[in-house]
Parts: sequence; structure tokens; C-alpha cells
Amino acid sequence: MKFSEKWLRSWVNPALDQVELAEQLSMAGLEVDDVTPVAEAFNSVVVGEVIKCWQHPDADKLQVTEVNIGTDDPTTIVCGAPNCRQGIKVAVATVGAVLPGDFKIKKAKLRGQPSVGMLCSNAELGLSDDHDGIVELPNDAPIGMDYRDYLELNDVTFDVDLTPNRADCLGLRGIAREVGVLNRMAVNEPEIQQVAACHDDQRAIELIAAEACPRYLGRVVTNVNVQAESPLWLRERLRRSGIRSIDPVVDVTNYVLLELGHPMHAFDNDKLSGTVQVRMAHANEKLTLLDGNEVTLQDDVLVIADGNKALAMAGVFGGEGSGVTAASKNIFLESAFFAPQAIAGRARRFGLHTDASHRYERGVDPELQRTAMERATQLIIEICGGEAGPVVEAKEDRYLPQPQNVQLRKARLANVLGIHIADDEVTEILERLGFTVSADADGWQVSVPTFRFDIAIEEDLIEEVARIYGYHRIQATAPAAQLRMVARQEAQLTTNKLKQLLVDRGYQEAITYSFVDPKHQAMLFDESAALTLPFPISVEMSSMRVSLWPGLIGAVAHNQKRQQQSLAFCETGLRFLPDDKAENGVRQQAMIAGVRGGKAFAEHWNEGERAVDFFDIKGDVEALLAATGEAQLYTFVADSHPALHPGQSAAIFKNGKAIGYVGAVHPQFEKKLGLNGRTFVFELELAAVQQRRLPAAQPISRFPSIRRDLAIVVPTQLAAGEILKAIENVGVNHLVDLNLFDVYEGSGVADGYRSLALSLILQHPERTLEDQEINAAVKAVVEMLTNEFGATLRE
Repeated sequence: MKFSEKWLRSWVNPALDQVELAEQLSMAGLEVDDVTPVAEAFNSVVVGEVIKCWQHPDADKLQVTEVNIGTDDPTTIVCGAPNCRQGIKVAVATVGAVLPGDFKIKKAKLRGQPSVGMLCSNAELGLSDDHDGIVELPNDAPIGMDYRDYLELNDVTFDVDLTPNRADCLGLRGIAREVGVLNRMAVNEPEIQQVAACHDDQRAIELIAAEACPRYLGRVVTNVNVQAESPLWLRERLRRSGIRSIDPVVDVTNYVLLELGHPMHAFDNDKLSGTVQVRMAHANEKLTLLDGNEVTLQDDVLVIADGNKALAMAGVFGGEGSGVTAASKNIFLESAFFAPQAIAGRARRFGLHTDASHRYERGVDPELQRTAMERATQLIIEICGGEAGPVVEAKEDRYLPQPQNVQLRKARLANVLGIHIADDEVTEILERLGFTVSADADGWQVSVPTFRFDIAIEEDLIEEVARIYGYHRIQATAPAAQLRMVARQEAQLTTNKLKQLLVDRGYQEAITYSFVDPKHQAMLFDESAALTLPFPISVEMSSMRVSLWPGLIGAVAHNQKRQQQSLAFCETGLRFLPDDKAENGVRQQAMIAGVRGGKAFAEHWNEGERAVDFFDIKGDVEALLAATGEAQLYTFVADSHPALHPGQSAAIFKNGKAIGYVGAVHPQFEKKLGLNGRTFVFELELAAVQQRRLPAAQPISRFPSIRRDLAIVVPTQLAAGEILKAIENVGVNHLVDLNLFDVYEGSGVADGYRSLALSLILQHPERTLEDQEINAAVKAVVEMLTNEFGATLRE
């Protein structure tokens, strides 16, 4: 929000200089980013009047003028401006003047004609970029008066950076109100009179999208002279606020926006047809904006329309077809309250950011529309003439924001601020802010005015009291705290512990984006409906990931292109799955994943070169599962996955529930994903591996263990894990360890079969086992293997 100091002081004039005023605003939460002069340095420029003007005898594009600058004799000046003519008031740089850019004015001769001074344009005075001609001043400009004094150019512009919640200060009225509160001063607001209707011309208003626009006011003003010139004071206030003057109607709506903080818009009434409608756009509806660009609207964009077409994007940008032009005679003024959620994001979608959208996105006072309408009407008739019709209002009270009533407790106020503020002072602060206050024994019941739509909870009121009381008056005290032991679940495996386990096995932790390339994700997860972002960073990052694999695989491909030969990355993070039952239709699930590629080991004289294989990454997963102390609850089952090699992939189950996958990336995707060679991945639900069984101490047996080896022949397709689990479930007494130590296929074993060598370790905690007990245990195992798997002992 930009405004000039002199404009602010016309509303409220505290006994503070520029620096003190800027500091006061910043300390009150309205941070002043910059204070800049409204004009560059120049001197000896005065108001003059062209009393004679004739063609230069030796130059077609020059004129010789005599200018009255308040001295005894007129000053002769040669001028080349096309708008120079007799009778106009101008800005005259006299001899000795220094203009911006250290340009000094001296006596000179131009094509033989003496020139004592210069008639200046705004560009030459550093006031604008307008080079079209010299400045033309109003007829009442006093001749001979210093130009800086005439325009009050010894002024500065404050640039206030407002937080999104303080949209009430996006107008000079709000800033002045704050300054008045801070300095205990009354604010002198300009008198806004109700403009009486001079005719009955009006347009009916239909609120079709009442929830998005619960209040809309319209007024027809006829016989307007749009070609009239905006007064100098209006153009200057706009310029000092960073807005360019266009035409008087647009200038007035912009001025009301700056003065009251309420956006307005004017339509050419003769270009409208029938009823003014406030509705949502039709899907793919076209609209040509005032800047000439055509946009395609979707059905979530609020528009102002007539009976035939959309006229404007509500609260964002007007349309070219209904805009006010120099030929317009009758205008339709709009003043509306648009719900912030109906405007938020719409301007950015089309690459726009307007002063109107900036305010509507943050909120405007829902009771300010009629005041803005009357102010704009008053100024337009004053500048452009015309006759005003009646104000037509359409309103849906049920959708308008209701005034808030918030309780402020004394105890809470003292606890948050750490100091005690006298009750009377708190009451005074709240009342000065415009709140209606009712005090009781416990605190204050506060009725919030509509212009403070950011106040909703008790902490908002505490902030208001603190900033008006003055943060500098709150003593800084060191916090006092008591140390205590934090409850810690020993059975919980933290994410850091799981990641550290993988790091100890040679992995490096990676953090990849939650946004992935939709093409790559569709290849790997063709059955998953990914969530597409409406405004992605780039096309390659436009889908929310349904797995951590795309990011990790991308990291491997990136590093392989940079000659890294042994790669292992792990990551923990969220995946995002569409789920109608979840909040907002998205289920976020924490996962732990890893990827390995290239060589199994770095180059070493004692290690042979070997590529990573399935059993390397399966071993890493088993190490994670073993950390839970309940590895027996997890099983690997050969399964298919669209992203994995059909012969090297397995689903991982815990108590019969699938919790993840491990396997090799499908060979058909390797080249498309930029991989060099076989790459292996795993992914597990984090919650499924974070609970561990705490170890319980048991006495160690002092008696010898007995080992018995079995070599059994089973079909090749039979998984060794099934056999081991079956042996564990037999319930053999005193079996303390079981291991598969050899697998053989070849001579002596029939085709389609293989030999598995198993070791059984038996041990009694209190005595030495006898041969008959050992033989009975081995016999039970052999019988079970024969009956369930058709296994035979290898001879």
C-alpha cells in the first residue's frame, strides 16, 4: 500500500516527523518498507502563462513564445512541444534552474532566436514518463509560484508492506484510522454525501451465485463527459500511490480504491443488455479482457454478465466489450462484496494480479459498498458532470459475514503478554480501535466492527492490545522452565533409527520431491490414479507421487550419468493416494523405501566385481524387519507388480497383510527412466515396521547343543521360506536354531528338483538331550516335510 505523507496528514496529523511516523507504523504491525520522495530534486521552476506564441522563422517544429512568469517583462522561450499554445499555464524552468539528471538551464539561442529558460514536460521534471508535450496546468494556477510549492512536491511516499490479515489497511482510511488510534487523535474523514437520484434509469441485478457475491450495488449515471480532464490533485494522489491516470471515470474508481480500500468498476451502460447477473462462468466461456487478451473461463470463476455474455471477471479484471471509452456517455457503476474464497487464486490462474483482486482475496468491509458508491458518484459528477440514477442493491444476508463477538479474559491477556495492563487502559485501547466493549469481572466482551474482519479469536484481541499498548513497553524477561523426563516408548522404532540402519548398510539418505513426472509415474503405476496439480512448478513435476520409487529411481539415473558406479539411496516420506473416504479425498501414507544399482561393492583389491542382485536388497529389507525383533511375522511371497521384473519381485506381508514390495525394476522401463543396468527397489509402510518386540532376559543353557543336518529333495518351484516356516510351526521341542546352509541342483538330483541342506540345532536349558529325544524330533520334521511338501531325504 503506497500513499503520500501529505495525503495522510490531511486525515490525521500527529506531531511526528517522517522517521518517527514510519517507526510508529512499523512497530504497530504496519511495516514501512520504504520512504521515497514524490519527485526528483529540481529547483527554480515556476508557474508561467504563455501570452504569445508564433512559428519559429527558421524551424518548422519550433515555436517562439513569450511567457509571463510574474516578472516585469515577459520571458522569451523557444519551445518544440506540439501542445504549446497561447493562454495555457505551464511549468517554466528559469535560467539557473537545475533539473533531474543535473541538467542546468542557461541562456541560449536556438536557430538564431534567444531562449531564456525552458517549458517543461513531466518527464523532464522526473514526474512521469510522459514525453508527449509540456505540462498544462489548471487556469487558476498562480503565475510566478514555485512549481514545487504549487504541487506540494516536498512530500514523500510511504510504502507499507501489510500482512494478509490486515486488508482493512489497504486504503488510506484504514491507515489514518490506525495513526489516529496510536496517537489518540480524531480522524478527519472527507465528507461523503448521498447523491440524490435525478432520473429513474436503472438496471435490475440478479444474484445467481449469491454465496460468492452476497451483496451487489449498481447505479446508472447518464450524460457523463468522459473526455473531461481529471483534476491535478486527483492525478497527483494517484501518481504518488503508484497508479497512472487514464481517464476521469477510471481515475475516480482507482481513487476510491486507494482512499477507502474498496475496489469498484464502471461499465459502459449502453453496451449492456438486460439484467446484470452475478454468476459462475460457463465451462470454457470466452472473455476478452481490458488489456486485449482473451481468456477461457472455467465454471469456478465468478463473472459479471448481462443477458447475453460475460462482461468481467468479478473482482479481478474488466472486459473489453463493456469497458468505458472516450465515446461513452452513460455508465453503470458497480460496488460489490465478493467472498474472498470466490476470488482467491483466480487472478494468478490467468497470470494476473490487480489491485482489486489483491484486496478481494484478503477481504473487504461488507458494509462499505454503499459508502464507496456514493463517494465515486459524487466525484464523477463533480469532475465529469452527469445525472445519477437510484442505487439498486441485491443482497443475501445469510451469506454476508456476521459481526464477531469475542471474549477477552484478563487472566489470558496477562499470561500471554507476561505483564499486567490496567483494565481501564485495555478498555480504552479496544474502544479507540472501534470495538464495542462491555467489561465484566473476568474480562471484556468485545463486538468487532465489520471493517476488522481479521478478528475472530481471543488471541487476535490480545495482539491488538499489545501492539497499541506498544511492544517497546513490554519488558524483556528471560523465560523460566523446569526440566522433566519426556515419556519415551522403548518399543517404538523411530524413523531415524530405521534410516540409520540402512545408512550403516551403505545407503545414503535422499530427499526427493513429492511432485513427479506424470509420464514416469504412469509407466510404473498404471493402475494408480495420480493426483494432478492445478498449478505445478513445471510439467515434469505436475503429479503427486503415489510411491517414493520415481524420485529415488530419478536420483540413481542422475548419478549414473555422472559416472557413479555403486549407488544405494533410502528415503522416508509421504505418498499420496486418492481415497474418497479420506479427508479432502487424499490419503497420505508414510513410507520407507530404498534403491540399489550398479556394483555391489566399491572397487577393492580383495573383492571381485559383482553387480547388485535381488538378494542384496532383500537382505537389506530383512535387516529392517529383524530390527522389530519379530522377523517371523513377515513373509516374502513371489508376486507381480507393474513396475517390477515379473521373475524378480515379491510382496511383503505381515500377519497376512501386504505392507510393501521388493524387486528389480522392469527391464522395459530401464532405458525410458535413464537407468544403466539392473536396478532394485523396495518400499514398506513405515507404520508396519516401527513397533518392535522388546527382548526379555532368559537364562543361558549350560548344556551342550546338538546339531542334526538334513538334505531333502523338493520341487524347484517350492520356496525355501515356506519349508523353514513349516518346520518352525511343527513345534519340535528344544529347537533353538534352524538354518538353510546349502542349495544344490545338478548331478544326482532329478530335473525340476533341488536339494536343500538344513541344520537343526537342539538344546535343553536344564539337561543334556538324549539320543531318543533328538531322533524323535528329527523324525517329526521329516514326516511333516514328506506329508506337506512331498520331500524325500537325499541319499
